[in-house]
Amino acid sequence: MAKLTLSSEQGIVNRAKKLAKRRRTSLSSMVTHYLDAVSGGEDPAGAVRLGPLTLKASGLLKLPPGSSYEDLLGDALADKHGIRS
Repeated sequence: MAKLTLSSEQGIVNRAKKLAKRRRTSLSSMVTHYLDAVSGGEDPAGAVRLGPLTLKASGLLKLPPGSSYEDLLGDALADKHGIRS
């Protein structure tokens, strides 16, 4: 693996480190994923490459008729944050 040295404003670095900590990853890993995405590491259609476990799990669950992923996600987030109407 190659080493890369970057310079940035201290505030940006601090925010990025906090984000990396919240995501339980390293700043180096976040930068690597970003550089991979912007340098052509993504599918030409814009879809991110899926890892082997994600590919293996794809299609295991089917959505109920008449519902969408967005609906289910919205319901789950509302339940999680206690904002059900």
